[in-house]
Amino acid sequence: MFIVDEKDHEYRFGDNGPKYLMKGPRMNFAIVQFTPGKDFQAHYHNIMEENFYILEGTAEITVDGKVYNLTPGQMIHIEPKEVHYVRNTSDQVLKMVSTLAPYQEVDKVDVE
Repeated sequence: MFIVDEKDHEYRFGDNGPKYLMKGPRMNFAIVQFTPGKDFQAHYHNIMEENFYILEGTAEITVDGKVYNLTPGQMIHIEPKEVHYVRNTSDQVLKMVSTLAPYQEVDKVDVE
């Protein structure tokens, strides 16, 4: 058992990107934040499945070429090998929870 405090961690890119509260041993758990106009590169995972749960703002999430617009309270589940891309097209901050499991130290494959 352990307790993690979000304020003890930082977003990967200053005020954007993932803020991992836990990496392994069986899953990753992160808070992800994007200011307006920010995104991350399209990618997929060979083994891990990923979930995004929207806390604030609107997420435009593309999965295998199909676009979904998610709002607070909605979650999307992404299977291994499904190419996904997230961006904030709104004028508000996007904040969401991301979980990835089963844990793999390296499992992300970037796609153009």
